[in-house]
Amino acid sequence: MTYSAPDKYGFFGEFGGSFVSETLIKALDELKIAYRNAKNDPEFWATFHRDLRLYVGRPSPVYYAKRLSRHLGGAKIYLKREDLNHCGAHKINNTIGQALLAKKMGKKRVIAETGAGQHGVASATVAARFGMECTVFMGADDIIRQAPNVYRMKLLGAKVVSVDSGSRTLKDAMNEALREWVACVDDTFYIIGTAAGPAPYPELVRDFQCVIGNECKEQMQDLISRQPDVAVACVGGGSNAIGLFYPYIEEKSVRLIGVEAGGLGIQTPNQHAAPISSNSPIGVLHGFKSYLMQDENGQVSATHSVSAGLDYPGVGPEHAHLRQIGRVEYTAVNDDKALSAFHDLCRFEGIIPALESSHALAWAIENAPTMNKDEVILVNLSGRGDKDINTVAKLVGINLD
Repeated sequence: MTYSAPDKYGFFGEFGGSFVSETLIKALDELKIAYRNAKNDPEFWATFHRDLRLYVGRPSPVYYAKRLSRHLGGAKIYLKREDLNHCGAHKINNTIGQALLAKKMGKKRVIAETGAGQHGVASATVAARFGMECTVFMGADDIIRQAPNVYRMKLLGAKVVSVDSGSRTLKDAMNEALREWVACVDDTFYIIGTAAGPAPYPELVRDFQCVIGNECKEQMQDLISRQPDVAVACVGGGSNAIGLFYPYIEEKSVRLIGVEAGGLGIQTPNQHAAPISSNSPIGVLHGFKSYLMQDENGQVSATHSVSAGLDYPGVGPEHAHLRQIGRVEYTAVNDDKALSAFHDLCRFEGIIPALESSHALAWAIENAPTMNKDEVILVNLSGRGDKDINTVAKLVGINLD
């Protein structure tokens, strides 16, 4: 059966939809119409891909991590180098697309939420490029651990709003961004950074990010004359992962692995961010229905991850659907294994990965030795680790201040 999702109501199986206040229905309907028109407009896509080529620097290469692979033995590890994009992560793919939509809709201002700061930087970047006002909402705790990215946003002209409510992380930043959008729908476009939120956001983010997987299919064919045996990506909300996975869904020979943030262990309450791996119940958050970490009273649970970008209690609805139909396997990697993978890539390949990407890399490092030497693992290296240097240094007892 051919994979086809979402349906006309924005549902991926039983997940997704638009669970929002009446105030936002008009804005979402306007966005749906604008995106439907853009999706059928060859000129829109030509502009999008031209910007990816000339501004972002695509295609990003696929790189054979030879020294790391030889050290581990077993399967060969290849890296999709999204860290080499302008702004240092995959996030710019999506913000280019949404900024073009905002222009098409006549919006003068954009807002965004951010955790690790990469989406905030990418949103501020496109706002500067297109001459738009930009406001980024960021949890107070994330502002501390991602200080370099906060300064980058300000350099680019964005206003960064500290969110002190709740867990002071990504979930709360998204809450505030949605509140701001309700108050300013007429002139403001909300650039959601992950494959979550109310319809049509999960679909449009996926469509802008699937350039990753489409490139990989061509590049792997050129490099090894076939597709990888396994494709791996980290999953918070899930934008980089769905960007890799979506073009591979019909490639049944390719095993797809989504790696969530195991934090201090998925059996430890409030100390991880792995809703799928911990068998969380279904709930509604930020306008969509999916697996959601909850306490015994149905309230959203606190989360923890060493990586700010994975510190989210829910997961994008398409990931929930892909898990339910058995096409993608989801697992969790703890903080310590992600940190170990971070250091391994630095030392063996001279590449400093984002802590988010390090979770996917950790899965590859653990599993490559159990596989045959003619097998191939493709890891989506979704971002670079400059932003995480202070965090890592503190964790190993080094003070950079």
